[in-house]
Amino acid sequence: MSGSSETRYIRLDVVSRSNLQVPSERMPAGISISINIDSQRRWKSATGVLSSEKSVVWGDILTLSSDALPVLSVEIRASNEANQMLGSGEACDDQEGALPDSLVDCEIARQTDAGHAQFAEYVASETVSHLNAAVEHFQVVLDQCPASHFDHAAALTNLAWARLEGYTRKHLQDIDTTISLFRDALALRPQHHPDRPLSLFNLTEALTWRYNKKIPAADIREAAQLYHELLPLWAGADYVIGGCNGLPTDASDEGICLRRVVLELCPVGHQHRPKALNELSIPLTSRFTRSGNIDDLDECIQICREAMSLCPEGHAGRDIYLSNLAVSLGIYHFRHQGNPDDLDEAISLHEEALRLRPVGHELRYLSLDNLGGVFLTHFREHGAGDDITRTISLYREALTLCPPGHPIRYTTLNNLALALKTRYDKLDVSEDLNGAIDLYRECLQLAGLDHPAPHAALRNLSSALCSRFTHTRKNEDIEEAIIPCQEILETLPPLHPDRFFSYGWLERAYTSRYLIQHNAVDFSLAVENSRLASHHSTQSFPNRIDAALNWVAAAESHQHDSAIEAYQVCLELFDSHMMTRSSIIIRREAAPAFNGANSLPVDAASCAIRCDNLRHAVELVEQGRGQQWSLASRLKTPVEDLESENPTLARNYLELSKRVSNATKSSATTTDRAVADRAATEYRRLTRLWEAAVAEIRSLKDFSRFLLPPAYEDLQAAARHGPIIIFIASKSSCSTIIVSTSGDPHHVPLSSIALADLNNPKERFTGAMRNASRMNPKQPRNDLIVLLRIVWNEIMLPVVNVLENVLKLKRCSRIWLCPTATFTSIPLHAANSFLTKADRSKEPCLEDRYICSYTPTLSALVRSRQLMKKRVTPSFVTMERQGAVGC
Repeated sequence: MSGSSETRYIRLDVVSRSNLQVPSERMPAGISISINIDSQRRWKSATGVLSSEKSVVWGDILTLSSDALPVLSVEIRASNEANQMLGSGEACDDQEGALPDSLVDCEIARQTDAGHAQFAEYVASETVSHLNAAVEHFQVVLDQCPASHFDHAAALTNLAWARLEGYTRKHLQDIDTTISLFRDALALRPQHHPDRPLSLFNLTEALTWRYNKKIPAADIREAAQLYHELLPLWAGADYVIGGCNGLPTDASDEGICLRRVVLELCPVGHQHRPKALNELSIPLTSRFTRSGNIDDLDECIQICREAMSLCPEGHAGRDIYLSNLAVSLGIYHFRHQGNPDDLDEAISLHEEALRLRPVGHELRYLSLDNLGGVFLTHFREHGAGDDITRTISLYREALTLCPPGHPIRYTTLNNLALALKTRYDKLDVSEDLNGAIDLYRECLQLAGLDHPAPHAALRNLSSALCSRFTHTRKNEDIEEAIIPCQEILETLPPLHPDRFFSYGWLERAYTSRYLIQHNAVDFSLAVENSRLASHHSTQSFPNRIDAALNWVAAAESHQHDSAIEAYQVCLELFDSHMMTRSSIIIRREAAPAFNGANSLPVDAASCAIRCDNLRHAVELVEQGRGQQWSLASRLKTPVEDLESENPTLARNYLELSKRVSNATKSSATTTDRAVADRAATEYRRLTRLWEAAVAEIRSLKDFSRFLLPPAYEDLQAAARHGPIIIFIASKSSCSTIIVSTSGDPHHVPLSSIALADLNNPKERFTGAMRNASRMNPKQPRNDLIVLLRIVWNEIMLPVVNVLENVLKLKRCSRIWLCPTATFTSIPLHAANSFLTKADRSKEPCLEDRYICSYTPTLSALVRSRQLMKKRVTPSFVTMERQGAVGC
């Protein structure tokens, strides 16, 4: 109050919502002020609409006469309507709620105020009679406000809100009628109506509650759509952003789009940004588990890293963001990409989260469970006994914190069972296997088959029963192992990532039964499930490669006619997997991660040789041999023909090739994990663009095999200047294939040697050459002579016989040596019999007979000749100084 003794006035500036207590706890649309000047006079402000800062700004001035009482009474009332208040609103801050009769001038307003008073009592006491009375008053008002009445929407809203509060407190059961009332109110408040934002908010609250109780997916989708409209209108209102963040996870495109809108409204520095980041990461992870799209997972990891960076040590929510990032890295990204750094970082993050959740913390069980999971994965990768011991200890502690009735008890039971089964597989302790089966059965009793969680437990139980069947040979074990996986497949859509795991366990079950009962149908079913798993596109390449390698092993051991197909699938998957590696070093490390992968090309070629398919053997060994550096060679493929056919496509392809190559180099120079993640994501984005460009090129006539593994007819061109001898050393046999300019290739078996025999000469050559370098030039190199004689007699002599007697190759012709595997360490060109003829002349060695050259692959030879065509003959200028003496 200000002014002189004659003139006094009150200036009304700002009323903050945060300082008010609304008895009904409803979000008001506005606030009004009443000032009692004396017993006869009362001043009432207009309703002030709450701004995005949850305050009302007036700037009104009330002038008082000189005889006004020095003590005034002020009343603040919350209005549920921004446009025109129905009734008198709610008195705030525990003020007396009654108004003078002069301010309550009609039955509708009196009934509304009575309803608000009863509803406020219900909120405070949860006495159902007050709720019933409030609903009755609001129903009377609605009956007196027909559809054409100005206050019809307000009357609908008051009744609906009272019913919703009763529903949330479990005193009313009917939510559908409540939602219908809110819908009708919203329909009466079109675009730009001042009360439309509040109606939007009210309907989203009701839909969310019904979703939580009844789980109709359409409700959460509609709530998301309503929030899309509401957010721009109330972008600064924290409770609106909080409401969005409180929505259940929706991994649909619409749900993720809404989370992006919320994040845009929470810039760096906003108090809700960490929560908004977290809420976006969850549906991205969920969508990744359904579709297998690595982009979703990459974005999720980047988001989790930012959320964690915004919550330094001491922040209340840091443990949550640590756990979320660790799960994304240790479970999903490691399984998809196979990078051991992901697993190590996940262990470190989970350990920090566990330290932030000491004994007594409500989420300690979750950190115990998560940490046990990454240690179990680490044990599978490295086999350290301490890992599995700690895993089981962590799971057992977690289980004590999840007693019967706990929502994730079944998950912890399943995880503990999995750990016991894993230890059984490594250490063969029968008690672990039986204990795992018992835990799986207990787990499955906690949830029905229609619940998504039991799928993993069912598959794991199937695995455990398969293991027990191999020992007990009880048919009921294997039958119980097969049926759950078949039931799971019936419930999953065709491209669901989890189908892959059911295929895998079915393959194992059918194989186990075949090994005991020898029914060929079981083995055919096992092969078919391996084929399905290998081709399941929504799974990661490492998982599919493992499935294909299992298929190869089974087909080879049982001489099944699908062996060549299995090898072909393996090589194709490896090729695709290498393309996802963002650096040469990572590609080089990728193959050894798979057991038997390094010998895959020669094993595939040997299989084709046994099947008398020599052309395919050449194609297979060629395809496999080039994979370590296939990306580099592809990015440098000559495109002259393409440039003349379609210059635009050629330029686009060359530009993308350059960008992919640069991304490959840059990703190898950083040690920062966050930077490396972003670089890998960018690399995969560029790779997809590059692959799309290649696909477009292949759609052109005469370019259908652009960058594809060459067919035999294309490879045969490499032999134009001399036959090519491919040396193949596999675990099944050693042999050579001679490729000439025409006709089929020639197979030369090396029956006197085996793969194991080649390792000895390799080591002996290394020692003999080291010793020879220290000897006097006149001293005989006896060790080398013995070794080179072995190379001649057991390797090169059979080849020379074919070259001379079958191919009729003339002396001094060029031959190309293409060694693979162990042959690459043997100096084949130096093979020599060291024999003397009757005329005392020496038998010619290999280099006396032919001009020997080496090539790593046939494709490399073809490419080098293509480059030779482009090479310009250098020009020389000879300058002679007068008077100079030549030499």
